[in-house]
Amino acid sequence: MRFSSIFYTITLIFALGIGAIGIAFLWLIEYDKANYARELNTKYSIVARATLLHLNELINEDEYQEQVSNLYMPQIDNIEKKEKILNQAVILEEITTELGSSAILFYEKKNYLKVTKDDNTLLLIDTAYQPYRYIIIQIIFAFVAGIILLTYIFIIRKIMPLGKLKRQIDKFAQGDLEIKNVATGNDEISQVASAFYDAVSQIKNLNNSRQLFLRNIMHELKTPITKGRITVEMIEKNKNQERLIDVFERLESLINEFAAVERATSRLIGELKPCKVRDVIDEAIDIAMAEESSVGIEAIDDVTIKADFKLLAIACKNIIDNALKYSDDKFVKITITNNEIVFSSKGQPLENDIKHYIEPFTQGTNAKKSFGLGLYIVHNILIAHKLKLIYKYNNGINNFIFSDINLNQGKNIDK
Repeated sequence: MRFSSIFYTITLIFALGIGAIGIAFLWLIEYDKANYARELNTKYSIVARATLLHLNELINEDEYQEQVSNLYMPQIDNIEKKEKILNQAVILEEITTELGSSAILFYEKKNYLKVTKDDNTLLLIDTAYQPYRYIIIQIIFAFVAGIILLTYIFIIRKIMPLGKLKRQIDKFAQGDLEIKNVATGNDEISQVASAFYDAVSQIKNLNNSRQLFLRNIMHELKTPITKGRITVEMIEKNKNQERLIDVFERLESLINEFAAVERATSRLIGELKPCKVRDVIDEAIDIAMAEESSVGIEAIDDVTIKADFKLLAIACKNIIDNALKYSDDKFVKITITNNEIVFSSKGQPLENDIKHYIEPFTQGTNAKKSFGLGLYIVHNILIAHKLKLIYKYNNGINNFIFSDINLNQGKNIDK
């Protein structure tokens, strides 16, 4: 949980609130203890003084009863019980005066007052003493803390969809249109989640319509191109025939590249299944129709990756085509490691940064018979597979690298 998150902020506020309330209740208990102790001491002082005055016959019975009328503390008359309490009770405080002595005793969660005049000892019980006074305060604190905790849980449950919504937005930002509706009610957060889900669903429908439209166009274009190519093959061989054949070949190549672009940029790739990187490279070499002598493969690791086999093979094929087309010795070396596929070839470095060439219809100055879609297609296929395209030039060698392969091993990156 990040410190800047709303969950952390709310948790911190509630934690500080409960802490402040706890401190306030602790102070209240201590204050109440001190205040109650003062009340008891005053009460016992009045009763002890009135009792000693009565035992010394300085006041009569009526005056005694008048002084203790609101401070009722009856005597313990049972001799055995009285002796037991006097022997086992804890003395909290004891005072001796000229009239006699008095002591506050505590026994079995009750307060007693012992008043002694010579050999005459009276034991009074405080029937109004509240031994559970502080427990009641603690129960009140627990009740208040419980309400605050339930309020915290309620609020967190209400904003919980925000975290789920963020994860769905992150998926959408990465091009994944398989978004779940995380709305859980009719509150404002759920309404936002539902609106986001509806918007993504609409985008997905529009994307599907675009795909269907493009596929229909490409299908319709392939038919006349194929018929035209067949017809050209039947006419007399001359320069015009060669030019027409070249035109139809370029048209067919353009249609195929547009199909690859449509699949890569739509991010709706096929099911990602485990496959050997070496098998993908072999398939790419076959598609490129490259001679065995022009490609060298060095497989350091027997790497498995989750991928759309055909689509990743097209990405490798485009890199192989470019490497053979622009290399000085018409040779490309492919190195497979646990984290990278490196395509190396001798030649001049790129004239511009790699970012320039991954834009559509971008060509180098020496490009021939190229539509400038090769690296654009490669880049989008790699993005769809959560891979990176890196370019390095070292000692006369161009290196195009498919990186982060280890992040795809054994993971369902299509989810």
